[in-house]
Amino acid sequence: MLKPLLIEIGVEELPAVPLLKELKNIEKKWLKILEQNSLAGEFEFYYTPRRLVLWHREFKTSQEDSEVEFFGAPVAMAYKDGEPTPAALGFAKKCGVEMSEIGKAEKSGKEVLYFKQAVQGRPSVELLPAMIEEWIKSLDFGKSMRWGSSQESFIRPIRWVNVMFGDALVELTLFDVASSKQTFVHRISSFGIKDISSAHEYFETLKNGAVTLYPDERKQNILAQFETLQKEQNIEIEIDEDLLDEVVAITEHPTALVGSFDVEFLRLPPEVIITSMKEHQRYFPVFKDGKLVNKFVVVSNALTDDYRKVVEGNEKVLRPRLSDGLFFYDNDLKRGLKLDGLEKVTFMDGLGSLQDKVERESIIVKELFNLYKERIKGDVTENEVILERAITLAKADLMSEMVYEFTELQGLMGHYYALALGEKAEVALAIKEQYLPLGEESELPSTPLSAIIAMAIKLDTLLGLFSIEQIPTGSRDPFALRRAVNGIIRIVNEYGFLFNIKETIAKLAVNYKAFDTAKIENFFLERIRQFYKVNPSIIEAVLASGERELLAMGKKIEAVNIMAQSESFAQTFSTFKRLANITKDMDLTAELSVNPALFDDDAEHELFNAYIAVLAGTYTTYIEELDTLLELKPQLDSFFDNVMVNADDLHVRENRKSLVALIYKSFLHIADIKEISI
Repeated sequence: MLKPLLIEIGVEELPAVPLLKELKNIEKKWLKILEQNSLAGEFEFYYTPRRLVLWHREFKTSQEDSEVEFFGAPVAMAYKDGEPTPAALGFAKKCGVEMSEIGKAEKSGKEVLYFKQAVQGRPSVELLPAMIEEWIKSLDFGKSMRWGSSQESFIRPIRWVNVMFGDALVELTLFDVASSKQTFVHRISSFGIKDISSAHEYFETLKNGAVTLYPDERKQNILAQFETLQKEQNIEIEIDEDLLDEVVAITEHPTALVGSFDVEFLRLPPEVIITSMKEHQRYFPVFKDGKLVNKFVVVSNALTDDYRKVVEGNEKVLRPRLSDGLFFYDNDLKRGLKLDGLEKVTFMDGLGSLQDKVERESIIVKELFNLYKERIKGDVTENEVILERAITLAKADLMSEMVYEFTELQGLMGHYYALALGEKAEVALAIKEQYLPLGEESELPSTPLSAIIAMAIKLDTLLGLFSIEQIPTGSRDPFALRRAVNGIIRIVNEYGFLFNIKETIAKLAVNYKAFDTAKIENFFLERIRQFYKVNPSIIEAVLASGERELLAMGKKIEAVNIMAQSESFAQTFSTFKRLANITKDMDLTAELSVNPALFDDDAEHELFNAYIAVLAGTYTTYIEELDTLLELKPQLDSFFDNVMVNADDLHVRENRKSLVALIYKSFLHIADIKEISI
């Protein structure tokens, strides 16, 4: 039999961010509890800032009856001289029956003690109190609090509990709050408690009480209101999805309203205004013709016939925030981009101050520029001056009042201050883009000079932290070193920078406390394995070739991947894998030579001549080179069919093996083909 089940946990206003972080787990945790109690079924979860709701349109009134099987010791061990042994008696005790009720069954080819017990399903109403308590206490919102005389804690005080199975109340006590067939609606609609007789009445009561229970409906209502406002006022509302989710979580009856602020504040960089509105007030910025204007959109939870007071109140709250921002901005411009104070700020124990970090980064910038200057357009001397100035000023805005208030604006404020103070545009841009890329989908530095600055900063952090043994372990990576390596790989691929992991790291490491640089090399290789979304054996094949230059490594992985996906590769693969098997005991680093005078079969001459032609070719890509090498398949097949490699004559044998080894080494230049799994 099935009945509807409604579970509502009423709370004081939930903070949005902790709720949203746990959101993906809330339904999973309830489903797990349902399965553990053999009551699994479809359900829906809803939330508002004042309630967590589980709704089952159909819920089993009881567990299904079942049978439990018990298997014991082998019969040969269960009896001795016809009498049950302690093992048999223990099994009967475990089953809760007399020995006479224990039977026998076959398991894994042996006859063992056996007992089957019928288990009657328990009524759901008996199980629900413990299930609900387990669920609510399993929710992890981070910080929790205690209230009243309760010794238990939750993210916010629980004020009411409403659990109805069908139309009947399920009696339970949760955090010292007894369940009742009651709920609360929107505070402004009615402050008092509402009696509920059925689930249908519950949903109607919330609707009539200005509570939009369904999060998706609240979200769609907000977006529809945004669209209306945009058309009515000829504006563009910037919709930040994370901010939208927060607003959905903190409203029960959302109403989008447009407010404004003094035009004077538009002197501030747009990001300062937007950050102030989003972070502190949860306002949406407004644009017109692509430019930020002195308006904002607030999503109110108020109920009123006249929202002017609501708008005025929000405008009043925003004004001092922007005033502070303008005060910080003007003060920072008066101070200028000065480095005073960086020497007093510790970057990391064992790595000195931020000023020390800047000095190390400057050394790396010079090294990278020497490597890449031929690839960068413009005057070499001027580019060098730009880089030196950019890396010198890169951390200066950390001393500004604005970045102290809004840490997420570091780099960006340095960019604005540099422009305002007359620095070159290239210097300002490099300061702005110094932390890019910020993630897998993040944009890259937009110029080669900015890219060098970004690489240098990431490399100093990597080398510094590895030198003091702050190496990521497992899933822990508090300093985002994996992201730093991914960023370097992306920059190298974008700008065609040559970056030999082994050589470059060894060269730069002399400026740090001595450490095993092989650890960083291995760290890079681990990131390579995750970075390229191809058959893992292809990556291993390229790495086994000994390639450690990032740009070439990426091109080789791409080329081998294309080769491996061709229709003919499966047939070709076995032929070329024989090369690896034949040469597995040879020293491929030694000088190899082939004497055509020792050939005694046409297949040897044909293979050698075809190989010489391959060597004489000019290839612009690795895939061209691989394709040409693969075209040796007919000659190789003929060679293997007609020539005995392990000839009795030692000189002939070594000559033939050298020919095979030379061809294999040509592949090994790109990838070790034997590592590929298809």
